[in-house]
Amino acid sequence: MPRWQLIGLVQPAEGVKFEDYRAWYLDNHVEDTTNCQGFVSAHVYEAVRPFAGTTPPGWITVYEVEAETPEEAERVLARYQRDPNAYPKRLPANGSLAVVGAGWYRLDRVLTPK
Repeated sequence: MPRWQLIGLVQPAEGVKFEDYRAWYLDNHVEDTTNCQGFVSAHVYEAVRPFAGTTPPGWITVYEVEAETPEEAERVLARYQRDPNAYPKRLPANGSLAVVGAGWYRLDRVLTPK
C-alpha cells in the first residue's frame, strides 16, 4: 500500500493562550487524528530557530498515512472526523488553532551519509 505524508503548518490562533492551544492541538487533536484508519504515525516539530528565508512560525506536523491515493486518505479522514464517537477522548475544537498551510506529499527519496 502506498504511503503519503500529510503535512500541516500550524500555530496558535491570534489572541489564544498557548495553554489552550496545547490542550487541544498538541495534547488531543494530533493523537486523535493518528488513530484514524490508515494513519501510521505522527511527528510534531516545533520551530525553534529560523535561519533562512521565510519560516512559518509554530509547528509542523507530519502524519504518515497508508492509502491508495491522497484523495482516498482525505475521504477516510473526513469521515473519521465527522464521527463524534470515533475517538472517545476527542475534545471539541476550541478555536485555538491557526492553519498556516497543509498538503499531501509523497516521499521522493531518503539519503544517508556514505
